[in-house]
Amino acid sequence: LVRMPCDVFPPLVLLLLLSVFRTSHGCLDDPVLAYRFSGAICRLTYPAAAVLNEKTTKVIEAAFQHARYPSVKGEKSLPLIGKVTYGLDNLEIHNLSIGRSEFELRPGEGIAMEISNVSAIFRGTIQYGYGSWMVDVANSVDFEVESQIDLGINPKLYCGKGKVAADTSDCYLNFHKLELLLQGDREPNWLKRLFTNFITFTVKLVIKGQICNEINKVANILADFIQDTAEQFLSDGDISVDIGIAAPPVITDNYIESYHKGLTNYNNFSSVINASVFHPSHLTEHKMLYFWVSDQVFNPMITAAHQDGRFHLNISGAEVSVSVPSPRSFCSPELRVWSSSAPRLQTSVLGGSVRAQASGELHCGSPHTLRLLFQTVRRYLWCVCFVFVFFFPVLEPELTRLLDKQGVNLFDIINPEVLPRDGFVVIQMDFGFPHHLLVEFLRKTLE
Repeated sequence: LVRMPCDVFPPLVLLLLLSVFRTSHGCLDDPVLAYRFSGAICRLTYPAAAVLNEKTTKVIEAAFQHARYPSVKGEKSLPLIGKVTYGLDNLEIHNLSIGRSEFELRPGEGIAMEISNVSAIFRGTIQYGYGSWMVDVANSVDFEVESQIDLGINPKLYCGKGKVAADTSDCYLNFHKLELLLQGDREPNWLKRLFTNFITFTVKLVIKGQICNEINKVANILADFIQDTAEQFLSDGDISVDIGIAAPPVITDNYIESYHKGLTNYNNFSSVINASVFHPSHLTEHKMLYFWVSDQVFNPMITAAHQDGRFHLNISGAEVSVSVPSPRSFCSPELRVWSSSAPRLQTSVLGGSVRAQASGELHCGSPHTLRLLFQTVRRYLWCVCFVFVFFFPVLEPELTRLLDKQGVNLFDIINPEVLPRDGFVVIQMDFGFPHHLLVEFLRKTLE
């Protein structure tokens, strides 16, 4: 049995830091019933939501710019003139600016968001015609609509096909200004007044419908983007982790909490978690972000890495002279160390322990030189020392390589703490906004 200090754990547990969404199978309606099936829990507190909200305007801008406004046709009968037909074509948005975004967490309901001082110019073409027995006119004119809008969205989080999804159908726009400007002075004043009266109303409906639809679409794109990012982060070769949610997220005044399965998949095998010990009291609220991770998540991951041949290390030169206190003047030694059985992790309030068995082979550089083979046996004290000195360095380079490959260094993680508990680990931290993720998301959204 090897006792390891707390600073051993961060490279391993950080594997779950970005893993918030991923497809899975079904959800339980009651989060309390889902605790036992949840291997990983994520708690995002109000200060963290405030940091994310700082960039909400960028996402809303993407929704406005990405929206495609359909052509609209209509008609109206007027005295003396007869039937007036019109069509709005090529509606585009220009000069978009957004003031500020505010939000509120509403327990048991969702998130209330207010986007204020949205100003934009919508440009397009009006095709119109009118006629009577005396006159028949058909024409087109370019137009602009100057607008100033407040936008309200009340997203509700739910379980959609095993992942966190957002329903933004509760969406409304308040128009403080909507002024129609026709290009050129040749149009009669009555025509401008007519268009101002009923075309601006039509434009309102078109803008509201398309913007709210686009916000819902962008929310889904964002969810898919986060899911894909998390899936890529947790996948390496044939090893992946299914962290689909076990129940809908819970929203309180102070945090949003989601419950994830944390099942390891390797070579068509999936682990099972059905006796998790999570309770909300295990987490506090003074940090921005919390992860609660069960040993039942870590051990299948470690087993899969062992079965995939990840834990091996070759040592030669001066490292061997320091590490192997044995006669070696007759050769240039190389020490090869690998895991010969799956390590077993167990955490407690005292720290963490790993039970592991490692094998080693000492080569002396000549094919005619005898090789020294050895294997640890846990029941001997010297084997405990051997496991600590030789086996953990086998794990650490592989974990560091994996984290570097997956891009953990791109995230601004502030003052992380790893707190081992009985059968689980709590990871708590503050963080800065991941600007590179926003840039990548906006790039893909606006392609």
